[in-house]
Amino acid sequence: MIDDLKTMLDFTESNRLRERAKHLIPAGVHTYSKGDDQFPQLSPGFIVRGKGTKVWDPDGNEFLDWGMGLRSVILGHAYEPVLAAVREQLELGSNFVRPSPLEADVAELLVDLIPSAEMVKFAKNGSDVTTAAVKLARAFTGRDLVVRCQDQPFYSVNDWFIGDTPVNAGVPQAIQALTKRFRYNDANHLEQVLSEYRGQVACVILEPAATTAPHPGFLERVRELTQIHGVVLIFDEMISGFRWHPQGAQHYYGVTPDLSTFGKALANGFALSALVGRRDLMELGGLDHDRERVFLLSTTNGGETHSLAAAKATIEAMRDGEATRRIWATGQKLLEGFNALSREFGLADHVRMEGLACSPYQIFLGPAGEVDLALRTLYLQETIRHGVLVPYIAISAAHSDLDVEHTLEASRKAMPVLLEALERGSTDGLLVGPAVKPVFRKYN
Repeated sequence: MIDDLKTMLDFTESNRLRERAKHLIPAGVHTYSKGDDQFPQLSPGFIVRGKGTKVWDPDGNEFLDWGMGLRSVILGHAYEPVLAAVREQLELGSNFVRPSPLEADVAELLVDLIPSAEMVKFAKNGSDVTTAAVKLARAFTGRDLVVRCQDQPFYSVNDWFIGDTPVNAGVPQAIQALTKRFRYNDANHLEQVLSEYRGQVACVILEPAATTAPHPGFLERVRELTQIHGVVLIFDEMISGFRWHPQGAQHYYGVTPDLSTFGKALANGFALSALVGRRDLMELGGLDHDRERVFLLSTTNGGETHSLAAAKATIEAMRDGEATRRIWATGQKLLEGFNALSREFGLADHVRMEGLACSPYQIFLGPAGEVDLALRTLYLQETIRHGVLVPYIAISAAHSDLDVEHTLEASRKAMPVLLEALERGSTDGLLVGPAVKPVFRKYN
């Protein structure tokens, strides 16, 4: 059982640091999804350390962590084999005037592992490589339009994507007009878009799976349509890579794109991303061809050796598939346990968990069945009171059955509060502070 004393948490130091950070940093954070508008007022504002599935805030409060570094920490915080590889490399230096052999070592691991990988280019974050993929597709096809899946929340901080969201301030209209959309699991819609803009589309970009699995034949039809229209197919595997399968969701579903992008879990939280793809496309960013040159990716820190050492150790730990199997099994237990608990409290129509077992998500609906961010915030607040930090669910190989039990016990204590809010038709008097807000919104 969770210690009831944990219902009273002290966030004094977090609150002091919040004010300092907001004075120095726009929004107080460098990643919007870590911002105060994404968490309850009664929550840790900062994390100072983590080990396994636990994290600690500046006030000494301990939490079971399901966020896991925005889904990047797939083996657990401070996973010793990765840290050992990083320590060894740091003694040798981290950045040089010529490439390190590690660049070829890790590239070779990915080529051997990922179906679409014939060549590899490294960078530091997902936006770098998805934007590089778009640029490469435009150069290869000589076309300008990008078609992206509208049901998946994020591809890049760069203009080609952000211009097609509500947060498009600063993006020229001409750029905004170059991105079109289609619905996930709706191949007919994609066919309509490709036909409408026949001969103008450079690429189609989507996550092979996110919150739901692809319908039978959907990804195969997407592959077929892009080939018919001469369009480059890009899979964004920032989240699905290694989590669905060590060889990516493209292997799991048996559909190979032209280009794909990886990051997050690639280096267990260290900064590294990768663009991989067909040789004839990737070579346009190289030096051994007579076509117009593509300035594909050129980042000072893309070849940082300690991040590459972390990636090598992470891939080696994930390659046999055991870690991924644990992730699927843990997710299934959490999903089934949470939904059983929700039914027990008569909340199944309003509070439940859905999605694939390797990446489940929670749904919070108000009295009329509408998405209720205040109810979600109340759940976050109440589980935080009981030592669980669950802004979303990013299962790692380190999460255990005990962690699932801890989370279900914290959820059990939150359920009566959610029930009271639904019966009242309001979270007033129960929720301290404002509700969380969507990341993509026009105004604050």
